Amino acid sequence: MTMKEVNIHRQELDYSANESYKSLRTNLLFCGEEKKVIAITSCTPNEGKSTVSLNLALSLSDSGKKVLFIDADLRKSVLLGRTEADGEIRGLSHLLSHQDTVEDIIYATNYPNFHIIYAGTMPPNPAELLGGKYFKRFLQAVRKVYDYVIIDTPPLGSVIDAAVIADECDGSIMVLESGVISYRFAQEVKDQLQRSNCPVLGVILNKVDMSKQGYYGKYYGKYYGKYYGKDKKKS
Repeated sequence: MTMKEVNIHRQELDYSANESYKSLRTNLLFCGEEKKVIAITSCTPNEGKSTVSLNLALSLSDSGKKVLFIDADLRKSVLLGRTEADGEIRGLSHLLSHQDTVEDIIYATNYPNFHIIYAGTMPPNPAELLGGKYFKRFLQAVRKVYDYVIIDTPPLGSVIDAAVIADECDGSIMVLESGVISYRFAQEVKDQLQRSNCPVLGVILNKVDMSKQGYYGKYYGKYYGKYYGKDKKKS
């Protein structure tokens, strides 16, 4: 059976953003090879979680790792808008509702060793599907094939899905938008994530205004902007 293929429209990153993803990749690698199924969530929508998840997964693939990226936001998927595919797209909701097999929903991409699974049609019961035994067996199967499985989950501050998913993962990562999310709210979401018995590997501070990072932020921003392309305020 030939795997269906889609094209990913990869975001062009400036130097500082590209280095940041390399640093994230290195930090994740140092967590140990047993941390291979990773759930990524945020507190609220529009914090850049899906962008961070996809770019981190692609960065892992760049290093030679075999990576599966799963869009598990069954309520509001954004992956379709970042890829180019022909024909009807089948996804995770189709698998968990027993309409399709794993082979039917895994797509190859224009990047070697990088496969994706779309969210699929929005079901009436996302949390129940993700909390079922079939999802657990599915993750047990794909972890034997891939070096890393990166799962983009819904914001935990909005719905419980991310905690349900994290319960079956080796680790979790929170994405926080700089200057927007309060410490108390972030702590509440982190505590809820930890109650799923999934280690929180770290927090990614996103949309940081580099122009406010003092001397070194301004110096490196201008220096690398000059030699590696247009400088951007937010990275």
